[in-house]
Amino acid sequence: MTKLLSDKEVIQKVLDQISDKTTDLGDQILRESVENYRCEKRFSKELDLFQRLPIVFCPSAALAESGSYVARDVGGVPLLAVRGKDGVVRTFHNSCRHRGMILAEGSGNVSKFICRYHAWAYGLDGNLLNVSGNEGFPDLDKNSHGLIEVETQEKCGLIFVTQKKAISDGALASLPTLISEDQKVFDYSTFVDEANWKILLETAMEGYHIKALHNKTFYPYGFDNLNIVETFGMNSRIVFPFRRIEKLREIPKNDWNADGMLTYVIQIYPNARLSILSNHYQLVIMEPVSVSTSQWHVYRLTPPNTKISNEDLERSKKDAAFVKDTGVEEDREAACSIQRGLMGDGNTHFTFGRFEKAIVHFHRQLNAHLDELSS
Repeated sequence: MTKLLSDKEVIQKVLDQISDKTTDLGDQILRESVENYRCEKRFSKELDLFQRLPIVFCPSAALAESGSYVARDVGGVPLLAVRGKDGVVRTFHNSCRHRGMILAEGSGNVSKFICRYHAWAYGLDGNLLNVSGNEGFPDLDKNSHGLIEVETQEKCGLIFVTQKKAISDGALASLPTLISEDQKVFDYSTFVDEANWKILLETAMEGYHIKALHNKTFYPYGFDNLNIVETFGMNSRIVFPFRRIEKLREIPKNDWNADGMLTYVIQIYPNARLSILSNHYQLVIMEPVSVSTSQWHVYRLTPPNTKISNEDLERSKKDAAFVKDTGVEEDREAACSIQRGLMGDGNTHFTFGRFEKAIVHFHRQLNAHLDELSS
């Protein structure tokens, strides 16, 4: 696994970049066809790929207790993840084995799942517990009518699901631990944008746009086009430093601390990103709904190694509000504007340059996987 730079190494490199007036550069330029953002056939292949890779479903902290569940679609398929009485997280097709009705929506905590249609009941392990009106199903084998399970892995503080035979280990081939056991989810939101999932993810993969798009929000606190970009496996990590990082020049290197000085944005292939911010973590999972529509799943977590006092929680909430107000809304609007622009013939391709190293890396992994599906 590629070794990521330590905090002190990152700080030193950022300070050098500031002095040298430079930034990390990729070694390739990519021309990506706009058809890859608007073609229904291509989108169908992407959904197929989502079922054949380990996909981030939610943070482990969203399933903290026995009976905690999260229900959502992955690659167009309704799934249901739940932590069992034995502490193991299992994921099932979210479909009653009687007539196929969805068993659960959103998130919550239950002792069992009961279908609203005919009250068939399932345990946290997916086994069929009860059939209302047993006499109506005299030959039913309950053991063969449990919920259909999909592969689930709990690693790095995240829950990953793989629905079909995987074509690769995806993000997991090189991912370090990202979220610790003591972190708690303090906020969750979901919403839909009229933009392709890739366009929305691309907005956080480069700092080339900071001054132009975020002139009055993020730019007064940060730098324009000054980033460290590391790729590891199919993933990447982008560093967005704050201007106040220059204060560290005045203190001994052994005393350097990255807290409050920079933001790490880790792109977890293919469709998730984790932002490590001053006083909270933000996990975004971008779920494709259609070729031009995407659903955000946003989890906000407390920092690690922190006792969760009311003061700490308010600090995390304030930090989350700052991030939302200093760039996320502008990035969303930009992505939706790009999607609108795809309606005409103004472009045959997008050109990703050397400032957009992480985006080039992402598309090369994605295109290679889609080619593999076609072969």
